[in-house]
Amino acid sequence: MDVKNAVRALVVLVLCIGIAAGIAFASSQNTITFLSMPVLYSLVALAFATQWIVFIPSYLMKTEKCFDLTGSGTFIACTILVATAAQPLSLYQVICASMVLIWAARLGSFLFLRIHKDGVDTRFDQIKHNPYRFFVTWTIQGLWVIVTAGALYTAIASNATISLGGNMTSALVFLGVALWVLGFTLEVVADYQKRVFKQNPENKGKFINVGLWSRARHPNYFGEILLWFGAALTASVALSGWQYLTLISPFFVLFLLTKVSGIPMLEAKADKRWGDNADYIAYKASTKRLWVF
Repeated sequence: MDVKNAVRALVVLVLCIGIAAGIAFASSQNTITFLSMPVLYSLVALAFATQWIVFIPSYLMKTEKCFDLTGSGTFIACTILVATAAQPLSLYQVICASMVLIWAARLGSFLFLRIHKDGVDTRFDQIKHNPYRFFVTWTIQGLWVIVTAGALYTAIASNATISLGGNMTSALVFLGVALWVLGFTLEVVADYQKRVFKQNPENKGKFINVGLWSRARHPNYFGEILLWFGAALTASVALSGWQYLTLISPFFVLFLLTKVSGIPMLEAKADKRWGDNADYIAYKASTKRLWVF
């Protein structure tokens, strides 16, 4: 079994590094350099190195408490690196960097406080005891950083001059910012409503069906997906050629949340807990999974 897991870990490692390096290579034309190489290469190295370094003590202590914080911190570190290398920044580059920094700081602090309050993240109950599976999880998080924010990082690193005036470019940027703000607001509000709901002792053991959660079963994920579509639209005006590959970002987020680690896991957990509850059955039948409006 250990040999199987070791081989799988090696395959995932090669794939993740290959995909991230491929994105960096394809997007490196007409971008700034750092340490005599395209700055995007440095972002790939930083993203994976950070995960692997934190993985070591996390595995030794069999804890997942630093996982989400490390992921968010990596977004912030990569943004600071590319923004520093791109100095002096234009207003457009500041907007792109702010999208990542604000989102990562908010999500990272939220998830960090939640894990320390709850004590555990049930997703890691089995994984954290297997070094290969745990290592794979951290490695995939490194890829998540590069793919998710790749379009914005490329836009910040681009040598293209983006003028925000009365033109179509500005219209696309402002539309992207508006979508990002809307998505970010929905995510923050949904998370806040759920936290308040869970803090009320009267709601212990109940499922949330108030506020945005009365309109969709996963409004926070809807906000998350929407904000990355807004970010991609904002970044698109600075891209060219193979750099457009980085616009896979919001579709990657959509895939992860709807097919992999987001909704499927939460829905299965909720069905197991409240599957025979008439109110839950009615709630599930009358609300959409994702779409808030």
